[in-house]
Amino acid sequence: MATKAIAIWALALNYTSLSTPVLDIATKSIYNWAGCAIGGYDQAAPVAALAAVTPFLGSQGNSTIFGNGMLVDAQTAALINGVASHADDYDDTHRDNPIHPSGPVLSALFAVAEWKAPVLGEDFVTAFIAGVEAECKLGVSVYPAHYELGWHITSTVGSIGAAVAVGKLLGLNTTQMQQAISIASVQVTGMHDSFGTDTKPFHVGRASQNGMMAALLAQAGLSGALNGLEADKGWTHVVSTQENLKAEVDTLGKTWEISLNTFKPYPCDRIIHAAIDGWIQLRAQALEKGLNIADIIRVGARTNPMVLFLTDKPNITTGVEGKFSVYHVAAVALLYGEATPTQFTDEVVRNATVAALREKVTVVNDETVTEHEASVTVEFADGTKLEYHVEHALGSFENPLDDKFLKTKFIEQVTRSIGQAKAEKAFSAYIGIANATDVGALGRSYRT
Repeated sequence: MATKAIAIWALALNYTSLSTPVLDIATKSIYNWAGCAIGGYDQAAPVAALAAVTPFLGSQGNSTIFGNGMLVDAQTAALINGVASHADDYDDTHRDNPIHPSGPVLSALFAVAEWKAPVLGEDFVTAFIAGVEAECKLGVSVYPAHYELGWHITSTVGSIGAAVAVGKLLGLNTTQMQQAISIASVQVTGMHDSFGTDTKPFHVGRASQNGMMAALLAQAGLSGALNGLEADKGWTHVVSTQENLKAEVDTLGKTWEISLNTFKPYPCDRIIHAAIDGWIQLRAQALEKGLNIADIIRVGARTNPMVLFLTDKPNITTGVEGKFSVYHVAAVALLYGEATPTQFTDEVVRNATVAALREKVTVVNDETVTEHEASVTVEFADGTKLEYHVEHALGSFENPLDDKFLKTKFIEQVTRSIGQAKAEKAFSAYIGIANATDVGALGRSYRT
């Protein structure tokens, strides 16, 4: 039984059995997520989510909203931090499928760790890894069929990962953990139709809440199926037309999914990162040759079919939509030479020059091109044509961001919310999380 196997493995996992590389990528995943949660708080989605629940908040909060330092109940903290961490679409992603592993798991885990303080850093990191392994094994087992049906895999598996992580932190027994997994599995959240709207990051916040609640309900005695993942009418068979669950679960502790985690250099859908890399390179080449970007008459790309499946949005009006428009990223990469959060604002999307260049972009599907690869072209009025091929996108598993890039990314994100001095303190806090004696205090430690 896959559900029981995950439960037993997760509960037996201990910090001393984790290798240095696994712990290293876990720490990077944690501070990358924290940067996204703090830096993403000022986006429209978390602000709206907090406004919606504020009338129901009590006066005695016990968990911190990372972006503003406000104390709220653990469920609300999980929701708002989850939404904020995905609002910029800047969070981590997995090599073998489009899961953003950390968002649902850490949003729940930090809220519970603060509520149930003190929680040791080693226990927190171990629970986090258990949750990521569970959700990613599930995700890999149903990808790509599950995703092609239109499910947002981050939230559909994320609630289960959150349940496993929180359940481990709470000390559930095997039966309770099986029930927690099953309770989480029936709370399926998130579809592709929300991509390019504020509802996409809401998926992550809700999945985090759902997973936390599943673990708490199981602890309180709410009954649930013991085989919710593999049952004939269980999760894998309801949400996907294909699955390979048993084979994936059998690799727990052998193939570490967290070691396949990757980090984004651009705050938009990862499927268009290779093309962005290429267009940025072509801009540099054009300027070296004395060409004028204003003289571009045609922009092209040959990409994996998933690019148009996810980002074929030529007519956009908001920054959030721009994150899922291959046409927009082409325009900003060529005009600005970068794709940072400032290129995904409503103002930039509506800029006349940007909009005009978007109309000159043509993208062609090529099934021989991998998801992290792209060939791009730019043609100028004088007949000059520039071409560039990206084999491995920056931030992909084969071309990962280095430690310096990750720290700079964190500092830049967090600085815009709380200032550089506090951002530096925050980075030090999260990079040393495994040594913390009270993880719940980290979210408050850098605000003074």
